[in-house]
Amino acid sequence: MLVNVCIAKLHRATVTDADLGYMGSITIDQALLDAAGLLPGQMVTINNASNAVSWRTYILAGKKGKGEIILNGPPARLFQPGDKVVILGEAWVETKEAKKMSPTVVFFTEKGKNPNKISSIKKGWRPE
Repeated sequence: MLVNVCIAKLHRATVTDADLGYMGSITIDQALLDAAGLLPGQMVTINNASNAVSWRTYILAGKKGKGEIILNGPPARLFQPGDKVVILGEAWVETKEAKKMSPTVVFFTEKGKNPNKISSIKKGWRPE
């Protein structure tokens, strides 16, 4: 049996733009994708800490090093620049493998010019 699990989490990233005219998805800086182990086209759930909205879509890779988190299409009405979000990367895996997994969590600095500067990465992190 396959189960849907969280393999990675971008914790409290900051939305940098919202593009209502684009046809859909979320654009995430390639450096952030690399840090989390996420892939373009992969499904993610985005939870908005600013207004409690949750949205599911697929990833588009953004330019590396720009720190972009852009909600495209319909979610642009629900996610605005400056909103803090938790982005959960999903994967379907065998139950046996899922029991051994825990997500990679990417944390961000709360201050500074680039709101999506990585402060730390916890691999295999589990809450205590």
